[in-house]
Amino acid sequence: MMGELLARAVLGGLWLLQLLPLGVQAALGRGLGAVLYRLAGARRRVALRNVALCLPELDPAARQRLVRDHFGWLARSLLERGLLWHAAPERLRSLIQVEGDVDLADRSSQPVMWLVPHFLALDVAGAAVQLFQHRHTVSIYQPQSSAVFDAAMRAGRLRFGNATIFARSERALPLVRAIRRGSAFFNLPDMDFGMKDAAFVPFFGVPAATLLAPARMARSLGQLVQPVVAEMLPGGAGYRVRFLPPIDGFPGDDDEAAALAMNRWIESEIRRNPAQYLWVHKRFKTRPAGEPSLYRPGAG
Repeated sequence: MMGELLARAVLGGLWLLQLLPLGVQAALGRGLGAVLYRLAGARRRVALRNVALCLPELDPAARQRLVRDHFGWLARSLLERGLLWHAAPERLRSLIQVEGDVDLADRSSQPVMWLVPHFLALDVAGAAVQLFQHRHTVSIYQPQSSAVFDAAMRAGRLRFGNATIFARSERALPLVRAIRRGSAFFNLPDMDFGMKDAAFVPFFGVPAATLLAPARMARSLGQLVQPVVAEMLPGGAGYRVRFLPPIDGFPGDDDEAAALAMNRWIESEIRRNPAQYLWVHKRFKTRPAGEPSLYRPGAG
């Protein structure tokens, strides 16, 4: 009961925050990020470990600066969910800058897969594909442990009326049927879900459990694969969502080669905007047989 009351209080606070100018929300987010950097020790250590593994050219002081900056963007992304879930569509359109071929899915005779890595403005990309093009969208999401938060997240992500989301635990058949009926697939390919339908593929040179499903699905359904990357802009400047050219030759006929090409593309985008990638996720949690955890105390 107390958990539900707290969740409703947090959601009420997010609704109130979205009434403020974005610049004010951004400042509050950066302040909250500074607090979280100090208090969220476990997540801070995960982020520092990930940065050390992926960007070894940075010295310890530079890694700490990057992760401190990351927590500022992370807190912004949490607070600004209220804006994405409640603000009028006209306000969101004025805040989101879209670049590139946003209309590709509308024009394409092939079904389209949007390949969307886990940058912190991920939900902005989800709003953009509903606000700036007309193709019905399907995606997969991870249900929240709080039923109150889960219902709020679903309502916020589906409020424009042209999207369907499936829980990761559901069977894939309804998703595949929706794609065959013409829906575009908003696909999040870069998290560690263990070795089911995955292989160890280098990510910044470190073997990472990488999903093979994007390549297999694109091949079996004849999908055109278009990368989409979202970012938060400083202060009240809004957001940028880039609809990039389809990946040349993807998926080809080799699942692991396709996964490697995908990881290398994500690496290039991370180097472009390192502070806004989701470093607090244990991207290297699953290890090859016999290898110790990369996140154990003292690792590295």
